[in-house]
Amino acid sequence: MKKEVNYKVTGKEWEEAKDKAFDKLNAKHTIDGFRQGKAPRNIFEKKFPGEIVMEAANNLIDKRYREIVMDKDLKPVVEPKVNIVKLDDNELEVNFTIISEPEVKLGKYKDLGVKKEAVKVTKEEINKKIDTLLKGYAELVVKETGKVEAGDIAVIDFEGFRDGVAFDGGKGDNYSLEIGSNTFIPGFEDGVKGMKLGESKDIKLTFPKDYGAADLAGKEVIFKVKVNEIKNKVIPELDKDFFLDLGMKDVTNKEELENKMKEEIKTDKDREAENKYIDELLSKATSNMECEVDDEIVVAEANAMYNNFMENMKMQGINEELYLQYANTTKDDVINHMKDEALKRIKNSYLLQAIIKEEKIKVTDKDVNKEVNDMAKKYNMTDEEVLKSLGGFDAMKYDMEVRKAIDIIKGE
Repeated sequence: MKKEVNYKVTGKEWEEAKDKAFDKLNAKHTIDGFRQGKAPRNIFEKKFPGEIVMEAANNLIDKRYREIVMDKDLKPVVEPKVNIVKLDDNELEVNFTIISEPEVKLGKYKDLGVKKEAVKVTKEEINKKIDTLLKGYAELVVKETGKVEAGDIAVIDFEGFRDGVAFDGGKGDNYSLEIGSNTFIPGFEDGVKGMKLGESKDIKLTFPKDYGAADLAGKEVIFKVKVNEIKNKVIPELDKDFFLDLGMKDVTNKEELENKMKEEIKTDKDREAENKYIDELLSKATSNMECEVDDEIVVAEANAMYNNFMENMKMQGINEELYLQYANTTKDDVINHMKDEALKRIKNSYLLQAIIKEEKIKVTDKDVNKEVNDMAKKYNMTDEEVLKSLGGFDAMKYDMEVRKAIDIIKGE
């Protein structure tokens, strides 16, 4: 919901604001012929025309802005917009546009007819998980003879050239390339496959048209490659030695390993099925409610999502500029793509808040303390560490209220 708040300042209040502004500015500036802070006002105004009025306006706008943000009746959910309507020596008039929480009218949110998906684990899935596990324990053995084959690790020197000139980021020494990993551009690994130990070769390739670096996208290049070493992955057998190395509790043979993998797969699938079930319930319940969400709230949420995403990228060693370059996109495009998910999150939040209010859901401090204590024991942490990891006491309490609201939607 949008609301306009008009703020006018005239007369004595405006004069006092300008006096304070002059005292503050005069103390900062030095004017020839006067000690700092001692210049007469008329001289100051000639030297710095308009600065007193602007300083006074900024001070009053900041003051009123803080009052609006703290006003419980207005409840702005994004930063209010400020528009100066009039500003001169006699008057200040400002319009603040306040975006507050929308009105929510709940529709049907119980007995929604959504069924939870049944979970099954296939033998193929179990074998695939065991294969992945075995590959993680694979031993690399240096090949003394032979050629680079699929699955091998080729230790190579390489350098890329475009029109005979080496390009940035196209060189590596003793780089371990797994054939089949698709780490490089299409065709590179195929070019290395079949090379012998010590062999050098020119590989002619064309960069994809949608490649992140514009100066290379769609361009023909030549990579000069030398194979320094070839390593073969030796997958271990499911024998006694492997199970000793594995060190899994209650897993000493193939059958026990299969049961363990089945249990892990089922746990993951159960979690996915539960998340999908809740997502479908929330989607249906939000479609039944009435709630007009202002676009500025959506934009603010999308921006927050973008910032969180970039923080995660930084933790992986990828900065914003690098990500946007290699994804061949812009910040605005990424944020626009996030808007649908942002709107979904916002509507889910308003739905759950409305249900908490409608159902008079209460979580006591005692409930929170017990939950925190139980989690601390389970994960061998202190209560303080648990609270910190979950955003604090109030966040924990709200999360518990939300879970109760979701249980109501589920009919539990």
